[in-house]
Amino acid sequence: MECDFSLKFHQQLLLIDEDLVSEDVAALKFLCADLLPFKKLEHVKSAVDIFQLLMAEEYLNEEDTFLLAELLYRIKCHSLLRKLGYTKEKVQECLHERGRVSLYRQMLYELSENITNEMLTEIIFLLQNYLPKRWVTLSTLELLIVLEKQGLLAEDNVQVLEEICMKVSPDLLETVNHYKRTKVSLPQQENTLPVKESSLSHIGDIASPQETSIKSVSSPNYDNRAANLTQGFSEINLKLPGQFSNIENETKKMTSYKMDGPHRGFCLIFNNVHFGGSLLERKGSCKDAEELERVFTWLGLDVTTYTDRTSQEIEELMRAWQNLQAHKDRDCFICCILSHGESGAIYGKDEKLLSIRRIMSHFTAKKCPQLAEKPKLFFIQACQGKEIQRPVYVEADAQNPGLPSTQHSVSPSESIPEEADFLLGMATIDGYVSFRHIEQGAWYIQALCSKLQLLVPRGEDILSILTEVNEDVGRRVDRLGTKKQMPQPAYTLRRKLIFPIPRDPPPSQQHRGF
Repeated sequence: MECDFSLKFHQQLLLIDEDLVSEDVAALKFLCADLLPFKKLEHVKSAVDIFQLLMAEEYLNEEDTFLLAELLYRIKCHSLLRKLGYTKEKVQECLHERGRVSLYRQMLYELSENITNEMLTEIIFLLQNYLPKRWVTLSTLELLIVLEKQGLLAEDNVQVLEEICMKVSPDLLETVNHYKRTKVSLPQQENTLPVKESSLSHIGDIASPQETSIKSVSSPNYDNRAANLTQGFSEINLKLPGQFSNIENETKKMTSYKMDGPHRGFCLIFNNVHFGGSLLERKGSCKDAEELERVFTWLGLDVTTYTDRTSQEIEELMRAWQNLQAHKDRDCFICCILSHGESGAIYGKDEKLLSIRRIMSHFTAKKCPQLAEKPKLFFIQACQGKEIQRPVYVEADAQNPGLPSTQHSVSPSESIPEEADFLLGMATIDGYVSFRHIEQGAWYIQALCSKLQLLVPRGEDILSILTEVNEDVGRRVDRLGTKKQMPQPAYTLRRKLIFPIPRDPPPSQQHRGF
């Protein structure tokens, strides 16, 4: 009877193997990298090979098939779960207590699923000096394994991975950020069962889980490779958002800006609604300005709003605030500009362009030493390209049709002064319009205010919040379903920027009387 039971079990495994393609086998190998010796995984040709290794390590047997069910669930082969007597819902229920695939491995696999072939080509180009010469072509999963073997990627060291994401596609950062947030909030991760000591000892320089954090700090080879890689990034002149992001040291934990002083800082809001000539009135912008004032006041900043200012007046006001001695007692500085715009510039009321870089340059450490080493945030609600045809309730913050753009294309990263501690949040990517509802306000500003109110009380840092803003705005569409928008942050922040949690409830809750 026992022999029959074992035979049936092996027949089940063979049936599962027959339904898995080579990509599925590669995914299973990757997800097992923390559980099985890597040298043995290198020789795997089929799913049956993996099953045999799991059985040899006592992770899989006739009486306990949950690990295999989890692996099939992770690679989204839900129909195969029935062959093991499971359903998708049943696996989900058991994951918290019985899951063995680490959060780290889950994060890497999810990330690989979102990296396109084009992104992979860019990543390999960026890393070409750090990859073995024998690798002519790499899959995303193979690339991640190589980075682990090189000591450039580990459970407690994902900074290089963050840098790569920022170079290639900032949207990918949300997967990494979610992993970091979950890892901090859940000391006992989903894989609460112990991992065998040999599981990671065969992956190049990566040690077992108990040794990883120590080795990542003490290994001189790791330090050298990480330093060289970061230097390599800085030498590549790519016009991608975040190209000025500064990851200080791969082995040094990222700290936060000091934000616990008696005075948070000043916030300026420039709200240009009416213009003197061909530019349209920016209906709905006053709602944005009011919402920004409420939210940043709630966050502890002293807010000053200027309405309908010429480009010269804006520049003069920037000089005045640049020389304000009171900055030395503040934690940060914020400036929001709501206007029409062109590539790399915004319009004053007089319809003259003012460079965003010029505006921000007034607050460099040299020109405004009181704000040296303090975060300086700029949020720009303005088009960065020509107007497109607008539907009934949506207007574009750009010139009238037929009026040519007068600026050369300038990416957000080029607008930031080439020194630390700046963040530029653009409502849209270069060359495109941004949208504003004539009653409800701009998509970007409303999303920004909403996410600040939601996520600051949760202790999220500003870059995680802006990623959520990207997600929010990216999902929006005009009522005809034809107009889309994607914001774009660029920054030279050196640390995490986390606003202290206000004592009062968010303005939206105060307004509703909660």
